[in-house]
Amino acid sequence: MKLVKFTLLAIFALGAYLLLWPVAIDPVAWQAPKATGYVGPWASNNALADLDLLSLGGHHGPEDFALRDDGVIATATHSGDIMLLAPKSNEFKTWVSTGGRPLGIEYDLQGNLLVADAMKGLLSISPNGDISLVTNQVDDADIVYADDVDVAQNGMVYFSDATSKFSASQFGGTLPASLLEIMEHKGNGRLLQYNPNTAETRVLLEGLVFANGVAVSHDQRSVLINETGSYRVLRYWLKGPKAGKVDTLIDNLPGFPDNIARSPSGGYWLGFASPRAKSIDDLSQSPFLRKMIQRLPSFLQPTGKDYGHVIKIAENGEVLMDLQDPSGAYPFTTGVLETVDALYISSLTANAVGRRPL
Repeated sequence: MKLVKFTLLAIFALGAYLLLWPVAIDPVAWQAPKATGYVGPWASNNALADLDLLSLGGHHGPEDFALRDDGVIATATHSGDIMLLAPKSNEFKTWVSTGGRPLGIEYDLQGNLLVADAMKGLLSISPNGDISLVTNQVDDADIVYADDVDVAQNGMVYFSDATSKFSASQFGGTLPASLLEIMEHKGNGRLLQYNPNTAETRVLLEGLVFANGVAVSHDQRSVLINETGSYRVLRYWLKGPKAGKVDTLIDNLPGFPDNIARSPSGGYWLGFASPRAKSIDDLSQSPFLRKMIQRLPSFLQPTGKDYGHVIKIAENGEVLMDLQDPSGAYPFTTGVLETVDALYISSLTANAVGRRPL
């Protein structure tokens, strides 16, 4: 009889926990677009397999790249170190550390390296390695999760605040914080603009579900931004009759879009950190269940899958190239840097940089 009472009490306690225990997210219902699978323009292939691997000297997570005028390639790592690859070298060397989690990087017109640091805000690193804060506030509120950055030809800086609610420092790192934003799906992400002439930071676009990669268009008339949690790329117009408005460039993508970057040969490179998860899509209209799942141990919650996947899209969103590695040997591919002789592939978790000769 005691065993029965204990069992019933345990079941009641577990039920109460799954129903009532406070969690960080307040999910909302949404309609996930029906995934088409790896068919059509996404047909499975092995074009990204067997990459050359460039050492990071024990570091991991080369999230993004920036190309200097002299051919030196910079990357940002999980440890906080900014590392450099000299021309004709096969190993990245540590340059400086931000002391945070640097993500997107880009050189400005003065040769300073701008860094979107998820824990520090938007930083600038001078050619001699001095680090300074550019901005970590907008409208008298903190920039919570600076993610990616790009610079227009007029010097204007565009960067993303992936989520204004879930900070990487408070919620256990960039990946756990990103998962909270995606599971909640309220749209706490923003596209921001920094004017170096006035030192003013302002919000251009908000309501994004994990605002991620940022790229100024080739013609400088718009900014592209990846909305990771909604599987799409948006275009925010800077000039012309649509100035201040936003269009969808491409949607219903097969994975979670991460970085986006201009290709010197035209178009844009886009990386997928992971394929879409059916469990997340199936729960899109069930905020109550998503809240219950958040109370489960982390190993029982939805997670990403190792899968290499990058694409190149045209100015109108047409898929021009699709490079995959279903084995996930080089996992969580976040983006591409195209040079005259190779494609450099970034990753959220890998302990090397992938290179594919052209």
